[in-house]
Amino acid sequence: MIRLVTALEKDRDLLWNINQKYLYEMTNYYDDPMDEHGNYHYGHFDEYFSHPKRTAYLLYDDDTLIGFAMLNPYSCIGKSPDYTMAEFTVFPAYRRKHLAFDVVNAILNKHPGQWEIKYNENNLAAKHLWSKVSAAYSPEVFRLNGEETVLLFKKKSD
Repeated sequence: MIRLVTALEKDRDLLWNINQKYLYEMTNYYDDPMDEHGNYHYGHFDEYFSHPKRTAYLLYDDDTLIGFAMLNPYSCIGKSPDYTMAEFTVFPAYRRKHLAFDVVNAILNKHPGQWEIKYNENNLAAKHLWSKVSAAYSPEVFRLNGEETVLLFKKKSD
């Protein structure tokens, strides 16, 4: 069973570590350098534990940690979404189990409203997931810089 567990201060190190692995994976699509300590910069990380408009979830399948999601309301296209999927990943070993779709739907059901989701066109798995998830909501599609797509859609409450 899919569970969304809000990341609390006690989970800071865990979220930092798995976010670093995710950011490393994203270097397949972005030229983000490591710092002198071997970490990738994440400017608003601490705010996910202190700012009421930022939420991070640890994602579980039963008792197994399978990924994380980080939400905020800040648009990259000048809109006013209720939620932006700032970061999202299901770890590679669990992608083959096709859990991402169920996880995203659990997040959307927990947070109905206007959503903005951005992905890199070269990340075919992300493109497939976000296209599939948003299809039911007839998203507005925005193309950025030739490599990124932003989907804007409204998830109504059930």
